[in-house]
Amino acid sequence: MGKYLFRRFLLMIPTFLGITFMVFCITRIVPGGPVEKILAEAQMMNQGRASGSGGAPLSEDQINELKAYYGLDKPMIEAYFIWLGKVLKLDLGVSSRYSDPVWDTIKDRLPISAYFGIMTLLITHLVCIPLGIVKAIKHNSTLDNITSIGVFVGYAVPAYVVGILLLVWFGSGLEWFPMGGFTGDDFEDLDFWGKTKDLMNHTALPLATYLAGDFAVKTFLMKNTLMDNLSADYIRTALAKGLSFPKAVWKHAMRNSLIPMATHFGQSLGLFLMGSFLVEQIYNIDGMGLLGYESIVERDYPVVMGVLVISSLLFLVGNILGDILVALVDPRVRFQ
Repeated sequence: MGKYLFRRFLLMIPTFLGITFMVFCITRIVPGGPVEKILAEAQMMNQGRASGSGGAPLSEDQINELKAYYGLDKPMIEAYFIWLGKVLKLDLGVSSRYSDPVWDTIKDRLPISAYFGIMTLLITHLVCIPLGIVKAIKHNSTLDNITSIGVFVGYAVPAYVVGILLLVWFGSGLEWFPMGGFTGDDFEDLDFWGKTKDLMNHTALPLATYLAGDFAVKTFLMKNTLMDNLSADYIRTALAKGLSFPKAVWKHAMRNSLIPMATHFGQSLGLFLMGSFLVEQIYNIDGMGLLGYESIVERDYPVVMGVLVISSLLFLVGNILGDILVALVDPRVRFQ
């Protein structure tokens, strides 16, 4: 297994280079970069003056200096390797929108997205796996049908619609929860339990919105996989030989049914930090999802590349983690 993991880590290098190079080229090709944005703002300021000189807002030398500052004065491949060399030194560049180091911009929002991502992973797996097991064992029962209706509704309704409905009903209507924000204004003045209560109070509705779609996918994945294994020949053979149904479920069918869940858990690691910019926009939460979306809209390409570096590394590590979890769940898997 050690040799396999070593090869997988080596394969991460060309994959990472391919992902970042492709996005880096896109940021250089699409119009409306940071220099164009500065020129447009300068043009608007120039037009707003009463004198209206009508000349160019910036001189050619100033434009060349801006291109050199943002690394746009070099060929694409050379500029990419310059950027990659800075990344290897843990330098993600400077944000063209905030004029701050990219890492500092990301670092302020990283704990927020990590909180929602970790809580979403834990809640979905701790609830969906037992619920899927119960639904598979009690297929077509009243409990199965009722829970299926709720799960299907959560899957069918978009997450941003769920967020708006929850905010209107429980935030504005009943006033049970705050209307937005990650913490209250007096968060720093509270004790430990007060901070915990305030945090849970502010994040209850966003967490419910995050869970709406993913909850249905994992629940039915667990149910359908377990039902397939319960109808397999090896389970019927075990029951025919006198093995009780609970033992057939827990000792045989259950382990095989957890294989897709283990694979999905590893893949989810690469996505849990990104969150949803729509959910964060609704609840006024400055997370990684909203930061990435606003960076694309504002053409803040250093931040776009910084977010890409973190998300792609997590995704690649998550794939390896998924393979390890599958090997732990399925003893038939051997890495050679």
